[in-house]
Parts: sequence; structure tokens; C-alpha cells
Amino acid sequence: MSSEFEAIGTMAEGSMAGRVFEKRDGETAADADHPTKCLNCGTVLVGSHCHACGQPGHVHRSISAFWHDILHGVLHFDGKFWNTLPLLAWKPGELTRRYVHGERAKFISPMALFLFTIFMMFAIFSFVGSPGMADSSTESTDSETVPVDWSWQTDEQSLADLEAQITEQETQLEQKTLSESERSKILEEINAAKGKANAISFTTTGSVRYPELIKEDGEIAGLDAEGNVDTGVPWLNKWVTNAAKKANSNPELLLYKLKSNGYKFAWLLIPLSIPFVWLVTIGKRGHRFYDHAVFTTYSLSFMSLLFIACALSVKFNILPALVITASVLYAPFHLYRQLRHAYGFSRIGTVLRFFVLFACINLVAMLFFAILLALGLLG
Repeated sequence: MSSEFEAIGTMAEGSMAGRVFEKRDGETAADADHPTKCLNCGTVLVGSHCHACGQPGHVHRSISAFWHDILHGVLHFDGKFWNTLPLLAWKPGELTRRYVHGERAKFISPMALFLFTIFMMFAIFSFVGSPGMADSSTESTDSETVPVDWSWQTDEQSLADLEAQITEQETQLEQKTLSESERSKILEEINAAKGKANAISFTTTGSVRYPELIKEDGEIAGLDAEGNVDTGVPWLNKWVTNAAKKANSNPELLLYKLKSNGYKFAWLLIPLSIPFVWLVTIGKRGHRFYDHAVFTTYSLSFMSLLFIACALSVKFNILPALVITASVLYAPFHLYRQLRHAYGFSRIGTVLRFFVLFACINLVAMLFFAILLALGLLG
């Protein structure tokens, strides 16, 4: 049950964090019986709210109203939600344009929506399991569930087997009765085995076991003559080697750090994306970086909702293939519509800019993952 409570807590945390960015525009009290003066600052009321301090004229003291405040503050399912969600799903460009040009009281602000969807996404992933990683801590068999061994005994055994294979094949090479074709085939098998041993050794220790193989083919860059990491900077060589050892000594911990830092630093996607959105919209005057920030934040919020839909469809087996396929196909179409209608591009211009933006998105994703990986290794 701990994962369920953790998921609920994370969703509530995201809702309240989003509430910090969301103004209370348009909220009214349920009771029409208001005092004539503001109970907070004493200003004479001319409406349902004080025009000086913003406090509602009517204040409640009932327990039912107290629980209403809790549900309203956490869930925030009011008119803004139903005004925002349909436009976000089908007319994202119109939503972006209208918000940028001043229609803000009727819509959820981009940052509030982004925080809520990001927290909700990771809360649901913690409950149903991350896509492709559900039950990653166990391996199921026909008879029982066996815990996964995250130690590197398997790699050590693989290295031992490869060493034995290499020794046996080198012994075969000493036979004088071998033909040239047979000798060449055995050499290829030896080099292949040494290449596998180098890969396993490098990922576990940061150095390779057969550096002479690297000298011959030169395919593995970034290593010195002894097979150690060589970046040209001594302190960086040491850091990379230690980081590789730390990551491979406890990959489950690194995975947990990546997941934890993912939602803590999800906001980094916004400043990482804004320069590329600006680059794509070069030539279209009248737009500022604020407009690009609204565009980016609304887009990321919708993509988070798509991830949530896919995760839930897989978890509860609700047409998962159809939901995932529809999401994969609709995501680029959604981005195209938002780009076209938010900035007023022509169809052809939008298509050309879309492909540039799509390439930039891949670059942003790689930069974000690199940051998460560095944070996980440094932590």
C-alpha cells in the first residue's frame, strides 16, 4: 500500500505546488450573504471580493466548507479546468495565443498546469510502474517469482568464460596442421571474444582487458594505450572512471536517482526548450520569449497527459495497443497544430519548421537525460 499512498501524496503535492502559480480569478463564495465591509482590511465592499486586498466578502466557519476548501485547493477542478483541457487537447495553438494575448482568468496558467501534470505523471508511474520497467525488481518464472540479482557476478562469470575460450583458441592456433583459412577463422573468434571482454571490463571497471585490440582497430575512442578513460583532462579521467564504477556497482540505485531527479528537475525542460522554439520561429515578428515559454509549457503539459494515458491503459489493459498507437500518431499532429495556430504560420511554413523543431526536441531530450545522469552519478 505504500506506493498507493506515495502516489496520492505526490499528486497532492503537485496540485498544491501548481496552486502557488494559479491566481484565484473568478472564484466566488457559495453564499450570497456578504457583509458590507471587508473583514480583513475594513474596506467598503462593492462586490463579492474586496478590491483592496482580494479577500472574499463572505467567510465561512462550517466544517463542510472546510473540506470543500481542501478538495478545491488540492484538486482545483473548477471552471478553469474545463475551459483549459478541451483547448489543450484539440486546439493548443488557440489556447496558447489567447493566453499570451490576455485571456488568462478563464484558463489554468501554463506553469500551474505543468507542475500538476508532471507530479501526477510521476505519481502514477510510481503506482503502476514506469513504462517498460514494471516489476523490474523481479523476474517471473512458471513456478515462482525470483528476485533479480543486481550484482555483477554474472559479468564476472562471463569474463571467466571468455578468458577460458580465448585460452583454448590460442592453444588451437599453436597446431601446425591448421590451414590459413582455419587459422584466420580462429583469430577472428579470438578478437571477437576479446572485444566482448573489453566491453564488459570497461563498463564494470572503466578500463579494458585487452588494450592491444584497441591499438589494432582503433574503433574505441577516448581510451589511452592502457585502455583507461582518456578525455585529455586528468581530473575528468578520474571522475568518469569512478562514475562508471559507481553506476555499475549499484545500477538499481542509479535508476532510482534518475527517476527521482526526473520529476524534481522536470522544470529544466522549459529553459532548455525555449531557445530552440525561438530558433524555429525566427522570421515571425511580434513574439517574445514569454510567448515561447507559454508555448513550451502547455506543450509539455499535454505530452505528460499522453504519458499518463499510456501508462494507465497498459496497467489496466484498456486497449493498450490502440492507446499507445494513437498517442504516438497524435503527439506530432498536436505539436504541428500548436505551432501553426499559436504563431500564425502557413501550412507549408509550419511543416518545415515542425521538422526542425522535432530535431530540436530530440536534442533537448538528450541534454535533459545527460543532466539527470550527471546528477545521479554525482549524488
